[in-house]
Amino acid sequence: MSETMSTEEKKLPLNGRRAIPPNNSNDEENDVPEMEAFGLIPRGFNPRDYLRVVDIYMFKDPHEINKQQHHTDKFYNPKLIVRRGQPFQIQIDFNRPYNPETDQFWLEYLMGRYPQQNKGTYIPILVGNVLKPGEWGAKIIHRENNSLRLSIMSSATCIIGKFRLYVAVWTPFGILRTRRNLSTDTYILFNPWCQQDAVYLDDEREREEYVLNDVGIVFHGNIEDVKSRSWSYGQFEENILDACLFLMDKAELELSGRGNPIKICRVASAVINSRDENGVIAGSWDNSYDYGVAPSAWTGSVDILLEYYSSKQPVRYGQCWVFAGVFNTFLRCLGIPARLITNYSSAHDNNANLRLDFFLDDEGKVDTRLTKDSVWNYHCWNEAWMTRPDLPVGFGGWQVVDGTPQETSDGMYRCGPASVQAIKHGHVCFQFDAPFVYAEVNSDIFYSRRAKNGTQVVEKIDTTHIGQLIVTKEVGGDGMMDITEEYKFREGSDEERLALETAVMYGVKKQSTRDTTYEPQKDVDMDFQVQKAVLGNDFKVTITFRNKSRNSYTATTYLSGNIVFYTGVTKSEFKNHSFSAKLEPSSSSSFDVVIKSSEYMSDLLEQASFHFFVTARINETGKILAMQKAAILEIPTLRIKTKGELVAGKEMSVIVEFTNPLKQDLENVTLRLEGPGVLRTIKKVFGRIPMNSTLTWEVKGIPIRPGLRKLIASLNCDALRHVYGELNVQIQKP
Repeated sequence: MSETMSTEEKKLPLNGRRAIPPNNSNDEENDVPEMEAFGLIPRGFNPRDYLRVVDIYMFKDPHEINKQQHHTDKFYNPKLIVRRGQPFQIQIDFNRPYNPETDQFWLEYLMGRYPQQNKGTYIPILVGNVLKPGEWGAKIIHRENNSLRLSIMSSATCIIGKFRLYVAVWTPFGILRTRRNLSTDTYILFNPWCQQDAVYLDDEREREEYVLNDVGIVFHGNIEDVKSRSWSYGQFEENILDACLFLMDKAELELSGRGNPIKICRVASAVINSRDENGVIAGSWDNSYDYGVAPSAWTGSVDILLEYYSSKQPVRYGQCWVFAGVFNTFLRCLGIPARLITNYSSAHDNNANLRLDFFLDDEGKVDTRLTKDSVWNYHCWNEAWMTRPDLPVGFGGWQVVDGTPQETSDGMYRCGPASVQAIKHGHVCFQFDAPFVYAEVNSDIFYSRRAKNGTQVVEKIDTTHIGQLIVTKEVGGDGMMDITEEYKFREGSDEERLALETAVMYGVKKQSTRDTTYEPQKDVDMDFQVQKAVLGNDFKVTITFRNKSRNSYTATTYLSGNIVFYTGVTKSEFKNHSFSAKLEPSSSSSFDVVIKSSEYMSDLLEQASFHFFVTARINETGKILAMQKAAILEIPTLRIKTKGELVAGKEMSVIVEFTNPLKQDLENVTLRLEGPGVLRTIKKVFGRIPMNSTLTWEVKGIPIRPGLRKLIASLNCDALRHVYGELNVQIQKP
């Protein structure tokens, strides 16, 4: 005790500004007296003469009324979990029948170490005759012998988190309270089913998807080759709710602010990454993942959140889809509707000037020394659904929040919430971080080179490459939903120009081309196509010129093939090929460049991403054509099948198979398998898989929940990453 006392004393010297220390931990508690005397207690006083609580029944089992009506029956959590602004029931058993004429009792809900009524952390509830919608209250709905059944309404704006419940009885000499009882603790969450809640969503199918679905799809790859994989959110798994509440404690969000989804999203976007205050996930983009798990190996959020909750140290490692996957779990777990978004060809613009600069040297090749901006093949963020009373009418609904550390916002690595509607219309003056998101989906690419006299010559401006496709998983299925139109008007439309002018007016920097000379090439078009190829095979790149003029031209053409991180940052150039192309008047001509597997295999990074730059100089006019594209190799998949009956409560077998397609052995191969409601995550390491051989792994498990569930597996080793497999399984009722 003395040890805890000394830390208390250290913590408590109060400063002159606050009467009580900050109340920002849902975990800490205060001592509540069982007898709160009004003054001196006479000698003959016996608390047993008064009404006394014998037992409290919470109706907290998954099949009982509270969890059924509040859509919380999927949580693996023995305590009562309800959603705010909606009535729930409890039963109190007294030592004798309750007499309303003489007996007086009330309920008290408390949170944190310093409960205060005006902060919403101490809530006394008197028993009345009516319940007002969306306000705290209680009424008796059934009386029998010594028992009362109460219906309790919580406020539609109350704090989210874990409350302690006490029942208090009035006596002439003081207040008698029930003992601290952990089993009556009550979690209160956001309520998208309640019209007065800030996160109210009016479509039942969308609520099923964006709040209750515990698996989702991450779209990755690139614009030419969209790929998808499943992700297990697992927001209802054991201890995940406590882990999510702990994140708010970790971010030191004042308890009184925890009813506000805007504040929660803002602090969560900072605490999801480890760049400030040792948040959940440490990012790593350098392809070496010693002492941690490679980002591509994770199959879901549960392992990450549970590891963080127990170790309190950042979990290694994540990249954008991992940050977004964990953030989605956090939001859905607390009851905020959320979805994971992928933006293809996403601009990481270091100074939000709506312009990505690629500098070319005299020969037309990209100058890697000067070029600092990059185009991510894709970038994942989240959208959360809420009203925005802090903004003008019309900017509620989906809000962008991003936990991937890219740039600082108000001194911390965080981003959002930014209204999608405000981004579409260019109203980037509205908080938070709208200019950054606007640039991610709307920047232009400038290809320029320094002429001999020192002036900058812009050779090409590409206005359509960035943010070409923005997608999320469809409601109720695994397909892709294109939501590009939610973020931007059609390229080239009047509305798009107007939105851009609005954004510029509100301070998004857009450099004019006045200080540079820009004379685009009109009479020759160039395009190129990368053949779809399987990892380990040769493929070709076809470059096509269309000469629209009546002149003959020769074009000195460079193709640079680079192995890149999915963020567009180059690791190494593996192909550098130049040739002279003869362009006949008014005709098209194509040229093939073959890429051999031996040229790229040794340096390949985990997402098997290539980036091709093709630049051509028309010798007769000196004009330069430039184009860039990302390409991805087909990576082999894992095959999953099941054996035996698929019945809840009975043992079943899951078999994972993989054939090594590479011309080399794979070493230190890690397999992971998980399925919410079917299997906890299981890992196994295999020493080596020889080339062309097949590995088979059998796992036994007992599914808990009936219904349609998903199994997700990943394979990972230094030579091969991003290998996934999945299987839908229908678990029968026993």
